[in-house]
Amino acid sequence: MATFSSNYNLYGDLSWRVMETLRILVGEENVEVYSVDEAFLNLNEFANGNLEEAGLRIRETVELWTGIKVSVGVAPTKVLSKVANHLAKKNKIATDCVVVLDTKEKIATALQDTPIGEVWGVGRQYAKKLIEMNAVFTAFDLTKKTEEWAHKNLGGVVGIRLLKELKGEPAIDMKDELTVKKMIATTRMFGSPVRNINEIKEAVATYTSKAAEKLRRQQSAANIISVFVVPREQSHTAHFRHGPTISSYVTLPVATSSTHELIKPAVKLVDKLFEKGRLYKKAGVMLSGLVPDATIQGNLFAAEADNNKRLLMSMIDNVNFAMRNDIIKFAASGTTRDWKMRQELRSPRYTSRWDEIREVK
Repeated sequence: MATFSSNYNLYGDLSWRVMETLRILVGEENVEVYSVDEAFLNLNEFANGNLEEAGLRIRETVELWTGIKVSVGVAPTKVLSKVANHLAKKNKIATDCVVVLDTKEKIATALQDTPIGEVWGVGRQYAKKLIEMNAVFTAFDLTKKTEEWAHKNLGGVVGIRLLKELKGEPAIDMKDELTVKKMIATTRMFGSPVRNINEIKEAVATYTSKAAEKLRRQQSAANIISVFVVPREQSHTAHFRHGPTISSYVTLPVATSSTHELIKPAVKLVDKLFEKGRLYKKAGVMLSGLVPDATIQGNLFAAEADNNKRLLMSMIDNVNFAMRNDIIKFAASGTTRDWKMRQELRSPRYTSRWDEIREVK
């Protein structure tokens, strides 16, 4: 057994490689990236072919090209494909990590083997509710319910879609990859609990800088900035746990993507959220109310230098991208950053750092 620290650079790069491999195999228009380690593929071109063979080819190619082992679930709908994928992971040896549900009999058997709590879209609370009602224990039980029942007990239209998908009727469409986000967030756990307000301000300023970089990357500007902190509380059993998330936000007078114009209100929000004497485990920044940056007009009455802030931000982004490690940073982000996440056990970033590339002897 081995313990490793988080390695976001490596995770992100390998995720990109896997998704690019899938795009090459089935076409970019047939891939919906769902999360960092999951995607939906449209296999309509294989409808008259051998789906099991196609699934195996996808699995083997991804592993060969990227070194990442994946499981593949194939079915008529998204929800059923999630069921198939779950079974592929659960029975890796028997299924060779590929499960295809292409007949009514296979679908029925798979649903009978799937507890209701493991169905995509149900969640713990709904699963608990359905079991306590003595109404539904497996995914198969749910398929016996009517649409009216699903509407009443599973969240309205969402429940009806879920029921249809389990019955093999496509109700959740493939979505294009969201290239322009509607909200941008940066959040991290502290390396150790923090009780000093200045350290929290440094962290929030740093996270704001990261979020602003993402904002400029998609050429957007933000109207609203939100900040949250998560305290660490001690229960009566002497075990520590996370306290409730405490958050606040401010609407900016003018939408902006400039880091310094976002840091100032973010740091002020920390004064509003901080409570002396408490330990804090985590903080985060969210930018919302996003609009295209090109729509923001310069101020006729402002100094010329103030209207050149986009050029300044672009120069800082280019230097930081080339040199890495935030070589240029705002003073509000601090210099020592004692609050920063500890990564003493981080594995090397083999695929994105020349000085950490794997050596073969």
